Amino acid sequence: MAQDWLKNILFKGRREAEERDAQRRALKLGHPYLNLATLPVETDAIELISEEEARKNKIVAVEKKGNQAVIAAYDTGEQGAAAQIKKWEDAGLKLKIFVVSLSSLERAWDFYKYSIKATAPMTGRIDISKERIAELIGKLKKLESVKEAISNFDYRKLPTGQVLEIVLAGALANRASDIHFEPEEKTVKLRYRVDGDLKDVMGDLVPNIYTHLISRIKLLSNLKINVRDEAQDGRFTIGLGTKEIELRVAIAPSEFGEVVVMRVLDPETIGLELAQLGLRKDDLVIVQEELEKPNGMILNTGPTGSGKTTTLYAFLKSKRSPEIKIVTIEDPIEYHLDGIEQTQVNPEAKYTFANGLRSIMRQDPDSILIGEIRDKETAEIAIQAALTGHLVFSTIHANNAAGAIPRLVDLGVKPTSIGPALNLIIAQRLIKRLCEKCKQKEKIEADMKTKLESFVKSLSGRVDKNDYKEINIYNPKGCDICGGSGYKGRVAIYELLRVSKELEALMMKGAGEIEIQEFALGQGMVTIQQDGILKVISGITTFDEVKKITGPIEFLKI
Repeated sequence: MAQDWLKNILFKGRREAEERDAQRRALKLGHPYLNLATLPVETDAIELISEEEARKNKIVAVEKKGNQAVIAAYDTGEQGAAAQIKKWEDAGLKLKIFVVSLSSLERAWDFYKYSIKATAPMTGRIDISKERIAELIGKLKKLESVKEAISNFDYRKLPTGQVLEIVLAGALANRASDIHFEPEEKTVKLRYRVDGDLKDVMGDLVPNIYTHLISRIKLLSNLKINVRDEAQDGRFTIGLGTKEIELRVAIAPSEFGEVVVMRVLDPETIGLELAQLGLRKDDLVIVQEELEKPNGMILNTGPTGSGKTTTLYAFLKSKRSPEIKIVTIEDPIEYHLDGIEQTQVNPEAKYTFANGLRSIMRQDPDSILIGEIRDKETAEIAIQAALTGHLVFSTIHANNAAGAIPRLVDLGVKPTSIGPALNLIIAQRLIKRLCEKCKQKEKIEADMKTKLESFVKSLSGRVDKNDYKEINIYNPKGCDICGGSGYKGRVAIYELLRVSKELEALMMKGAGEIEIQEFALGQGMVTIQQDGILKVISGITTFDEVKKITGPIEFLKI
């Protein structure tokens, strides 16, 4: 008993001496002293730095409100601690810094056991174990489950990082391509974009949770926390064991707060080979022949989110070989491809599409991908590259394949250069694919069957009519596999315009889009809508989807 009493006295004496030492260091360093023995430590705050880095640099964040944080450090003059403090300040945090004892820090570090298992560093990456993500995805396969998990979350006891885990896992479980946070007057709405359509997840996200979430997202994306009236763009990575998924983040001010949109860049979505793109047999043959050419340009047109990047990456992968050099210039790099040199536009460093393309040309590449042709300078360099022994891939804004040629002319490119440089122009859209598990066969009325048969007969001779002898139309039903929508995934519909000597001559005469379109149809081009109808009668999609993406269906007017 007396021995225990003596131990307590000695322990108390050492602790008091340790705190007196901390007070002396605080005075010397010019920061106030703090004893963390009784101060509450916020788990949201300690997630501003990983436990490993906190222990290494003898520092910790103990409180965070908005863009203000309370920091406790053993020695602010030590190199590691000073560097960490600067990193926080550069990220926009306003810090109140205290000097503490090692025992105080040990108490604060003990709170990491209440945080997520793999605490993310301040910016750039969040790691979730395979077991954790598998558990979450298993529970969150329905949007209602995501809402329930977030609604039942106790943010007073658990770190905000776990809410973000739920949001991200819910997006992956439901095959979402985008995550939208939309603040309203009293609440925040969370929506996922699934197969091109926005789906409501919940409309009553607590603003307090959203405030913490947006700070967390900004920190991970290396954005400024204290900037709320300007648009900011960034990205961060989710590590899922052996797999990595990137999130491209766009934040913009709105009437009731900041809107956040996160694009989910899952590398599995661009793992398609040429044969998996959805090209018909005749179109696939054309693409393969054009990819074998050593020079020229392949242009892809379509709106944002129409799958152009997936298509062009599939082309690049088919060209990939140890014997050739492929270089890209993108804005931004969405997916990383092995065996291909990828560069990203950086206007601040004056690395634009045009300047970057000039630099790439000096590297003696065989094939070049230009993310987008936006101006005359980039267009002219790209055309010259195609004319001087390089195979060039790029995109340009146009409504259809024929519209790409007048668009280049509008940018200031001479028609005499366009024809010899261009090999192939592609236009594409994405439409929802019927769920193979639950799609229902529809009985086709005699009148409709006659129209469909006439439609097939009227198509270009390059389309193999034998593939469409048996006409089947299916409707969506809905099941657990597709989440009740009747659709699962998307497929591309295409039109391919091959540039011939006759079309070159037409360009020289200054032909407009309508004239070029009529010529292409006369040469056997199959339009996007016609390709969509062929996918309907093959049981892949529905007339409703084709109509939604391409407009009123022409053959029904017959």
